[in-house]
Amino acid sequence: MPHASDAPTRAASGGRPLTAGVAMLATAVAVTSLLVGGLLAAVGLTGHVFGAWPSPESLNQGLVGAAMLGTAPALFAVGRAGHWEEARTLLYPLAIVLVGLFAVTLLNARRLYIAEGGPVLSVLFSLGWIFVLGLLCVWAVVSLTLQHRTAAEPLTASVVPLPGWSKPPLAVLGSVWLGIGTGLLVRPGFWAAFVPWDTGRLDAQALGVWALALGVGVLGALAEDDLTRTRPALLALPATAAAVAVVLACRAAHVHWASGPALSLVCMVAGLVFAGASGRILLTRSPASG
Repeated sequence: MPHASDAPTRAASGGRPLTAGVAMLATAVAVTSLLVGGLLAAVGLTGHVFGAWPSPESLNQGLVGAAMLGTAPALFAVGRAGHWEEARTLLYPLAIVLVGLFAVTLLNARRLYIAEGGPVLSVLFSLGWIFVLGLLCVWAVVSLTLQHRTAAEPLTASVVPLPGWSKPPLAVLGSVWLGIGTGLLVRPGFWAAFVPWDTGRLDAQALGVWALALGVGVLGALAEDDLTRTRPALLALPATAAAVAVVLACRAAHVHWASGPALSLVCMVAGLVFAGASGRILLTRSPASG
């Protein structure tokens, strides 16, 4: 595995220097993800529903928490990147998650505990969810805008290009996550019926945002075509898949495993693990990691 100190020196090949605002954003989201994601995942594993909105199944909130937990280690690694190009395959999906979840929350504000009422802790969590998510969303938009305004040097050729055999599977994997995420986000009433457990409209859209971000991340790595510029993303893929798999395994009795969507989900999660693990192995064996 490449040493952390090698990332800025081995992968720096032109591009835009990573701004302090973007690095601080990644760290702030990582800390928030550990705290909030850990809480959502832990409560979801117990079978209780806890979150910013009511849900017919604790698995929904648990998966949102698992996705947050899985991306946290990769977000902490962003600070070690020397250039924007080394982290953008993770930070573009991060912006999608923050903006997407905030937009979905506002569009479904009447479904939140703060509007419908409920347990005091749920109402307070709902209020905090809107405030923190809104703050991070504004921070992301501003910091990424400033990042793109920084002076850029021409990028050199790829240091460790993707092997040819990996590109078709990555294209399929990314397209599937992207398509399902878009469907859940745009037409939750229709696509929620294909989710192999009970889910509500807001649950479907929240899961759709995460699926869309995963698809963009995978396709972004394919477009980048340089493993040295996808280090944080390579860490996020298997970690997120592992966290999701744990939640699904613990709540397996509530998943309709005999259905086609369940089988597809297993293949999609396994694809994330394989993509991330194989990328790390290839990067480790490359001279650029030494």
